[in-house]
Amino acid sequence: MTIDKIYLVGFMAAGKTTVARVLAARLGWRADDIDELIEARERMTVSDIFARFGEPHFRAIEREMLHLVLPLRHSIVATGGGTFMDPENRQAINMDGVSVWIDVPLDALIARLPADGRRPLATDRAQMERLYATRQIGYAQAQIHIDAGLAPAEEIAERVIDRLKLV
Repeated sequence: MTIDKIYLVGFMAAGKTTVARVLAARLGWRADDIDELIEARERMTVSDIFARFGEPHFRAIEREMLHLVLPLRHSIVATGGGTFMDPENRQAINMDGVSVWIDVPLDALIARLPADGRRPLATDRAQMERLYATRQIGYAQAQIHIDAGLAPAEEIAERVIDRLKLV
């Protein structure tokens, strides 16, 4: 099996964007980030989109951005924390490339999150804990599971390369 596309999935602040960039540099591929694509197209932040238009509107744009990256090859795609929760998105991702769950403990994620409101679904600790638990079930449907723990992005990237036997 030839692997020419990797989708990184996992909770917000798991380091998907950073790992995508490290992996892309290591493999000589491109790195794409769904949230960054959304912000560039909409000319506003994810949190502003949530605040002004709501989560359903954001998820519709997210689905569009996912479909834009589907034709790309030799690409590492950092998905948003909720992208993989949509069954249609999950199916598209798993059919197009290899899905890799970057699994980071909740306490580590909370420590990484800025308290400035940039993460609209992280404003309430109890709500975030419920969201984390719910999403773990969805992320478990990824084709590869990387227990990232507190490892730096470079080490996580190497674990992905080793698991996929890419180099």
